[in-house]
Amino acid sequence: MSEAGGGRGCGCRVPQRASWSPVAATAALCLVLATSVCTAGAAPMSREEKQKLGNQVLEMFDHAYGNYMEHAYPADELMPLTCRGRVRGQEPSRGDVDDALGKFSLTLIDSLDTLVVLNKTKEFEDAVRKVLRDVNLDNDVVVSVFETNIRVLGGLLGGHSLAIMLKEKGEYMQWYNDELLQMAKQLGYKLLPAFNTTSGLPYPRINLKFGIRKPEARTGTETDTCTACAGTLILEFAALSRFTGATIFEEYARKALDFLWEKRQRSSNLVGVTINIHTGDWVRKDSGVGAGIDSYYEYLLKAYVLLGDDSFLERFNTHYDAIMRYISQPPLLLDVHIHKPMLNARTWMDALLAFFPGLQVLKGDIRPAIETHEMLYQVIKKHNFLPEAFTTDFRVHWAQHPLRPEFAESTYFLYKATGDPYYLEVGKTLIENLNKYARVPCGFAAMKDVRTGSHEDRMDSFFLAEMFKYLYLLFADKEDIIFDIEDYIFTTEAHLLPLWLSTTNRSISKKNTTSEYTELDDSNFDWTCPNTQILFPNDPLYAQSIREPLKNVVDKSCPRGIIRVREESLRSGAQPPLRARDFMATNPEHLEILKKMGVSLIHLKDGRVQLVQHAIQAASSIDAEDGLRFMQEMIELSSQQQKEQQLPPRAVQIISHPFFGRVVLTAGPAQFGLDLSKHKETRGFVASSKPYNGCSELTNPEAVMGKIALIQRGQCMFAEKARNIQNAGAIGGIVIDDNEGSSSDTAPLFQMAGDGKDTDDIKIPMLFLFSKEGSIILDAIREHEEVEVLLSDKARDRAAILKDPEVENEDQPSSENDSQNQSAEQMLSLPQTVDLVDQETPEKPPESDSESPSPADTEEAASVAPSEQVPSSTESHETASLDGECADLDNQLQEQSETEEDSSPNASCGTKAQPIDSILADWNEDIEAFEMMEKDEL
Repeated sequence: MSEAGGGRGCGCRVPQRASWSPVAATAALCLVLATSVCTAGAAPMSREEKQKLGNQVLEMFDHAYGNYMEHAYPADELMPLTCRGRVRGQEPSRGDVDDALGKFSLTLIDSLDTLVVLNKTKEFEDAVRKVLRDVNLDNDVVVSVFETNIRVLGGLLGGHSLAIMLKEKGEYMQWYNDELLQMAKQLGYKLLPAFNTTSGLPYPRINLKFGIRKPEARTGTETDTCTACAGTLILEFAALSRFTGATIFEEYARKALDFLWEKRQRSSNLVGVTINIHTGDWVRKDSGVGAGIDSYYEYLLKAYVLLGDDSFLERFNTHYDAIMRYISQPPLLLDVHIHKPMLNARTWMDALLAFFPGLQVLKGDIRPAIETHEMLYQVIKKHNFLPEAFTTDFRVHWAQHPLRPEFAESTYFLYKATGDPYYLEVGKTLIENLNKYARVPCGFAAMKDVRTGSHEDRMDSFFLAEMFKYLYLLFADKEDIIFDIEDYIFTTEAHLLPLWLSTTNRSISKKNTTSEYTELDDSNFDWTCPNTQILFPNDPLYAQSIREPLKNVVDKSCPRGIIRVREESLRSGAQPPLRARDFMATNPEHLEILKKMGVSLIHLKDGRVQLVQHAIQAASSIDAEDGLRFMQEMIELSSQQQKEQQLPPRAVQIISHPFFGRVVLTAGPAQFGLDLSKHKETRGFVASSKPYNGCSELTNPEAVMGKIALIQRGQCMFAEKARNIQNAGAIGGIVIDDNEGSSSDTAPLFQMAGDGKDTDDIKIPMLFLFSKEGSIILDAIREHEEVEVLLSDKARDRAAILKDPEVENEDQPSSENDSQNQSAEQMLSLPQTVDLVDQETPEKPPESDSESPSPADTEEAASVAPSEQVPSSTESHETASLDGECADLDNQLQEQSETEEDSSPNASCGTKAQPIDSILADWNEDIEAFEMMEKDEL
């Protein structure tokens, strides 16, 4: 995972010819930055106001940097709430986050070239002297290879690049004799042992003093690394080779990139998040442009710019085509599965993808860059900062914000590309929010929760390395910077490397191996400079026209002009727009209206159906506004129902022999029928209904009379099922999910809602079980025939529910069984969701990989099922899910599709019964796996 993830840009001059040469390749990719197109989307900002904002950025940097030097130096980072330095080993461990700390004055090194960009040359000279005097790179500490490369090695190289520039100018750094470069070379050699693997992919961590595998190194046993961790080395390592002439660094970084390219999924051309460094097998097979992958794509494009190697551009373009084909759902960027790229892996996004619009600018693909950037800006306007993760309807998924710079970076590049003063206003908002919400007496504190505004005692080094650099450059004119920024490329940490390195010490083989792996379509490659006349087709309102439809998502208001046009069209006899309360997912006419409004249906892996609105796909601007209004209504209906109808989860407890109450299953409640929280629990034997879906009069009423009926979800309303089994004499009902392999561990728990009619006639209790929990009951029936269960609001004490004390003592549980029972009962403390209707979805996506959310900061995402009528509920800023109002459950498990298909209990009658002890053992394994995977969270 990329902790820093910023920088991702370059400034470069326009080449004088359209053809490409190795020299031209180093400077031409960023043509889009060199020619600005002034748009009329916002009032131009005066030179005086830009200077004022630039000076404000300088003051903010002084506040952060000054407090670090006063209260923290030589520690790695400042703790701004307690006004002291963070020294590794002296503060409570924060897990992997601390792997960036190596007792090498991290913040000072990371800030070196920022000082020069902000025209603080005297402070830069003093900082370099402190680094040379105080910093030790031979510490007995285990650090992240990725973080050390981008922050420390990149910081030293960026500092060296600007030190020699200042020396050439003749005023500062006249004493400098490549000392920073020698430190960088020393550090480079310390990182090389990490590459001692059969694949050439580096170990994720290394001991600065003892390297890898030695007993005293305390590292070298890892098997996995993230794609970005292995693929974000080429710029720094190649620059080190070009500066020093030692080719080994560039060779090792190229080998790692070559291996990742070879291991891409060939049919989708996507890469996963995590890979085994020894075998090359993908460990996590979800793919996106955010955490874990982000800077891999960035470095392919920038390696082409810096090194002039066509193969890097070909690889980037191949990946980019796949990204735009599968991951991009403008303005959203949603993770997919590399083997099943049409299947979304999640319905939320992480903050690190905010770099991608800036990368798209460098690619020359401006329209989706504007769309995604605007979507992110709407999230910021709603929460003041970009949460670490957020859902597609702008709700918080993970609430932290460690002052990440990616959005500021993309804002800078979009402004350089478009010249639109709107982006200056965006930058002004960022400055205001930082000062208003993050500024504290001793610096700037990360946000612990963007919803409450609470702080965390943390100010990461990337905040000084990147945030202030991009904000200052956003408002600076060319004469405000003491050197030509277009002569340099930004690394992912926003460190500056000179473009002239492309022609220096070019001894590395540049064999183009791309064609060995795939047939490439040359039409997909940008072999010429991006043309601003094409990017902005002579329309000064181009960028504004792309942004405008997205603004109403947060504003929840329609432009008055559109309203007047709509009113006039209604007066002329036109059909009124479809309202959310009237929508029926099975009505073909309604589906056609949705399509006209730019709203499409997406089938999710858990059987839900999600509504996604793309304003640019609407038939007209009026239809686009109708679509936005429709989505907003769905959100409001969902929110209203969520407030009015919150029911806790229920319990299904198996009490017959040999379970005796030890197995407790988490069940979703119903909003109709007997309320188990107000009445005594219902106890009875279970029996399957015929037909199994319960959608018509039962043909086996004698089998369910006086028992609790088992029914399969799908094909009709929940209330209709309840009436049918009640008429047959059942004393209760359990609806089992028809989505094979679903589980309360990994899917939102449903509340079953009525059918929009009066449901007072339903007197029996109804509960909902996912497939995995339901199969436990079905397997128990096959193995023991008579199975008795207890339906209740919470698990009952086993001694209380067993009538015969002798039966209670007949099978006392072992300590192992107690542990299993505890594991099962843990599921009862899960949040719940509402399923409005019950209709079998047209297509059930297979199980696949999914990333488990952070237990601390999940929020609800509403949804509804495709069915007869949807009275409320959705998920949308631009999206709305169909199949019940759902909240992400705590402790969701990451599933691997290949293994899950074999191991998941199957509820179908033809499946061989799985022993209950085996099922309980699987539960324990799932819980242990989740605890391990929690460490890999964002």
